[in-house]
Amino acid sequence: MSFDGLFTHAMVTELHQNLLNGRIAKINQPYQNELILTVRANRKNWPVLLSADPTYPRIQVTEIPYVNPAVPTNFAMMMRKYLQGAIITDIQQPANDRVVQLTITTRNELGDAEQLMLIIEIMARHSNVILIDKKTNRILDVIKHVGADQNRYRLLLPGATYIEPPKQDKLDPFTPNTDYLELVKQYPSEDVLAKQLQQHYQGLGRDSAQQLAADLHQPGDLTKHYQAFLAQFDAPTATLLTLPNHKTMFAAGRFDHFGDQHREFDSLSRLLDFYYADAAQRERVQQQAGNLIRVVRNDLKKNRNKLKKLQQTLANTKQADELRLKGEILTTYLHEVKRGMTEITLPDYYHDNQPLKIKLSNQLSPSRNAQKYFSRYQKQKNAVGFVGEQIKLTQAEIDYLDNIQTQIELAAPADIAEIREELTQQGYLKQHKAKKKQRSSRKPSQPQKFVASDGTEISVGKNNRQNDQLTLKTARKSDYWLHTQKIPGSHVIIHSDDPSEQTLTEAANLAAYFSKARDSATVPVDYVQVRHIRKPNGAKPGLVIYEGQKTLYVSPSADLVDQLTLKK
Repeated sequence: MSFDGLFTHAMVTELHQNLLNGRIAKINQPYQNELILTVRANRKNWPVLLSADPTYPRIQVTEIPYVNPAVPTNFAMMMRKYLQGAIITDIQQPANDRVVQLTITTRNELGDAEQLMLIIEIMARHSNVILIDKKTNRILDVIKHVGADQNRYRLLLPGATYIEPPKQDKLDPFTPNTDYLELVKQYPSEDVLAKQLQQHYQGLGRDSAQQLAADLHQPGDLTKHYQAFLAQFDAPTATLLTLPNHKTMFAAGRFDHFGDQHREFDSLSRLLDFYYADAAQRERVQQQAGNLIRVVRNDLKKNRNKLKKLQQTLANTKQADELRLKGEILTTYLHEVKRGMTEITLPDYYHDNQPLKIKLSNQLSPSRNAQKYFSRYQKQKNAVGFVGEQIKLTQAEIDYLDNIQTQIELAAPADIAEIREELTQQGYLKQHKAKKKQRSSRKPSQPQKFVASDGTEISVGKNNRQNDQLTLKTARKSDYWLHTQKIPGSHVIIHSDDPSEQTLTEAANLAAYFSKARDSATVPVDYVQVRHIRKPNGAKPGLVIYEGQKTLYVSPSADLVDQLTLKK
């Protein structure tokens, strides 16, 4: 189901149980539109994610690791000023809307108790996280500033009075009512009833309305069906459903109208972590790597256009032999050529004296016409070597940029900084002097660790720096190296001199999964011992050559990758 008012109701129920009276111990803003509060409650630390992401807005406890920026944002600093050490005294959802209000008790500079409210509005591109002074209803800070030029109904700026989102003329479904009975009578069609339920009740997404309509069409007491449908959000069951089109859907209860239950989780937050793990991470990478993506895409386009022109030039140089042949025939039959001719037909003694038409310049002498053909021949002959070398260099540039593009697509947000640094060192990005010190103080990231079914350790490089370090310095000569065949991807090392067939297959699966061919059905993966790997002089980061390899064909599997991941 979507993160509608009903799912918000269920999530508030879960958060209320876990976080009430908890103390806010840490506050971080790892990403532009996301805030994480570490709440100490019930003898446990709960990392609470408040996401105003336009695509995946939500509130949940998250176990997905994140990396904080070297310098905290102004918003994070303001949240620390007001919320550090504060107590969450209440968590509410007004009128089944997609709004969650955390009431927070803290003390001001004078030591007096005061109440604040941290609000997350879960409304697609209008989503926001807002801190207000509960007594004055004044906004202290907001994660996304919204001025009068963007929204004439309300200002979302520090110092402005907080105005709630526009009210919809809809009924809170948890308020005792019998309106649904009349709707069932008026609209016997299940599809039409679902639309009417969505229009009548607050907080019903399309899928929730469809499930409720299906329940109300079941035989029996309609009131019991309606109450049972709502009751499941007071005691939610975190469920992942498999739809007929093989896609998945998360739900806070029994949504059997859409498909079979695929997997049950012990909390809604863990369900969302599983469901959003890849998609939300891609969104974060897109935000952090926006300029990198543009630079790489533009350079790729430029080099591909250059390659086409070079290949056309090379094709044109294949006329060189024909130019030489015409020059020789003209020289042989020079006595037949007269000044002022624009063309002449002579026997081609290289091809059984077949007639050969040769164009001439009427401004040149016969001997100068022949010399002109020899000059053009020599020029094109010289160009072949130059153009061939340029094609080789341009293709290498395309391969490198294609590999970088794949790394960005597969990267975690924490990997972007090293990719940016590499592109700066390679001259694709301008270097900002103010950031030199920051980069030098950051510890290099490490390859991701996996464990094969038989316990063998496997390492996967996630960027070129990791790939070079892993393959050329960390791995032993007897270890095995794997990489997708002629496809951009990660370097994979099996830390064993005699891996089993199963370990080789599992490592090949990792190589295929962390490559441009992740979504392919069958992927060729080369493997060879590290002693057969070498890096050419002057080669770009991540580039190696090898020989004596063997090839496996595998189908990338996210489930297998999850099984092999080394749990911390």
